Amino acid sequence: MTLPRAVQRASWTVLSANHSAFRARQYSSRASVPEANGSAISPRWLSDTKARIGKCITFGMPESLVDEAGRILRVLGRDWRELVAGSEGYLTDPKRAGLHRQNIVWGEQDSMGHVNNVMYVRYAESGRCNTMRNFAKYVDPVHRQKWEDMLTNRGIGLILKSITVDFKFPMTWPDRISVYHKLRTCPDEKTTSLILDVLILSENRQRPAARCLEESVVYDYRLGKKSPMEPFMVKELKNTFELQEAAKRENLAKVQRLEKQVRDLEKRSWDRPDAKEDFGSAQNS
Repeated sequence: MTLPRAVQRASWTVLSANHSAFRARQYSSRASVPEANGSAISPRWLSDTKARIGKCITFGMPESLVDEAGRILRVLGRDWRELVAGSEGYLTDPKRAGLHRQNIVWGEQDSMGHVNNVMYVRYAESGRCNTMRNFAKYVDPVHRQKWEDMLTNRGIGLILKSITVDFKFPMTWPDRISVYHKLRTCPDEKTTSLILDVLILSENRQRPAARCLEESVVYDYRLGKKSPMEPFMVKELKNTFELQEAAKRENLAKVQRLEKQVRDLEKRSWDRPDAKEDFGSAQNS
């Protein structure tokens, strides 16, 4: 049976990463994603799902199932940011991202060959500033100057009160990162601080390299004290929170659909009662 080139290449990528792991690792037939209860998917869901599809392909499937596997792999390759980050409520549109596919620089590594821990804080900081500028440039250009002033001491601005970083794995050069911020709670007219979750996403690994939690105080530099935000800011941030919740629901549902499709591939290939592995022409030589 001849595999379509795109599917063959995808399955070879999965296999070549660690061929022995395919034989040794046991893949659960149970769903590896949560029910639609708002919780995050496993950070390894994407790689595990690709490996499960690769196992089905190498076991041997009818051409119709190979085509189905190819379609699933194309969706994973095209929408992986939305599936990984969007399912948590992060807005992955480049016009919303704090950093989008930014190259890691060789000099950002330490003597151990890993991206220095300090850089993750800088990525988060740059992402936060760019997120505010995105409001000015794309989301609410009518109030462009006041959004940009949030990064200055000319009026109402944001002062970083605290930031914590949870490192997931050491990134190395070369790689690209995307940084996304999301509101933890929906703000209102009395809000004087913003708590933001931050996701630093590695393109090489296609999973989070670090997570941050930031708290920024809304500060009126003219009065020298904490202050609520202006009404138009509250309106746009409320709308952003609603978009986050919609993205979470939409992408979690997409993950659930993909999970069902992959499980169906397994049931119709290696996990069916009468399954016998297809060893190809070598079996008959």
